[in-house]
Amino acid sequence: MEQIISNARVITPTGIISKGWVSFENGVITQIGRGELKQGVRPNATVIDAHGLYLSPGFIDIHVHGGGGADFMDNSVDAYLTIATTHARFGTTGMFPTTLTSEQELLWQTFQVYEQSLALNDGGACFYGLHLEGPYFAMGQRGAQDPRFIRNPDPNEYAVILRDYKHLIARWSAAPELPGALEFADAVCNEGIVLALGHTDAVYTDIVRGIPRGYRLATHLYSGMSGMMRKNAFRYAGAIESCLLLDEIDVEIIADGIHLPEPFLKLICKNKRKGQIALITDAMRAAGTSVQQSVLGGYKNGTDVIIEDGVAKLPDRSSFAGSIATADQLVRTMIHMAGQSLEDAIEMMSINPARIMNIFHKTGSIERGKQADLIIFDDDIQVKRTIVKGKTIYCT
Repeated sequence: MEQIISNARVITPTGIISKGWVSFENGVITQIGRGELKQGVRPNATVIDAHGLYLSPGFIDIHVHGGGGADFMDNSVDAYLTIATTHARFGTTGMFPTTLTSEQELLWQTFQVYEQSLALNDGGACFYGLHLEGPYFAMGQRGAQDPRFIRNPDPNEYAVILRDYKHLIARWSAAPELPGALEFADAVCNEGIVLALGHTDAVYTDIVRGIPRGYRLATHLYSGMSGMMRKNAFRYAGAIESCLLLDEIDVEIIADGIHLPEPFLKLICKNKRKGQIALITDAMRAAGTSVQQSVLGGYKNGTDVIIEDGVAKLPDRSSFAGSIATADQLVRTMIHMAGQSLEDAIEMMSINPARIMNIFHKTGSIERGKQADLIIFDDDIQVKRTIVKGKTIYCT
């Protein structure tokens, strides 16, 4: 049955329609119109009155670990569905479930549970493929990643993963300076998987060498990443400066205002084109809850963390341990702290993630022929309704 959202401020790739409407049927956007919706034109359609609120493309989170008390590394279908429904309340219509560095057995289980969850997820944000965060990282930039499982790229390991599970993997993050990291990049990119650099001690020359091999996305810029360093008294640009400088590299940022305070957000926006910036929650299981203690990763081998100051931290406060942000918060932060327009902030939370992850042909913007992944929110970016593939899955 056809549905129409009317009386909305519609956010499109070419600007905001101050008063417009959008129709969709069978989960696909069919038409976008301006002005009042004429009564009686579509007598069989279900009309949803937006009451003058914003109608936006749904948010796409390309780096998220958990929420609602669950973590993807719990390796249960219930955990996956809980996370999907939790983040849908805050406007996320698509996500890339993200792993943590772990033992091989747990990773094999992750693949199996993810595949099971795909068939059962009809009440939350869509899953568009796994993001493997690790285990090929620099020990010195591990952050909250478990040091027991960090290692150099091993072709005997990743070749098997790619052979058996490449259809489930959308993205893989690794440190490009490690021995074997370039050969690993070739293997990953040959399967059409997005490659990202992260948790890295790379210097400028490492980053430059990695670009033609596929390292063109920076995993949570600034977090788990080298900055300017000295070797034998000489200064070297680290991964941070390199990613800001090199036009070939897109960046994702944890725009909760805590991982990256105002000066960093503004510096990123000044150095990278708006089309190169994707907002991510990097949320762990405490997102969408009010707990003060939690666990990063699965309960079996996870890391105890504390929740204070609006962020997850290691108990000794030596490092952040993932955010507790939701996507709506990221948009508000970019507007109020980074000085971005609403349209630009929405682009960073929808169009850009979809383009980076190669799903923009089907979602990420309000255009005819694309999935009806839509959200309605007010002037404070408080989400009132979330629609995934034409189905309302959250409504206040």
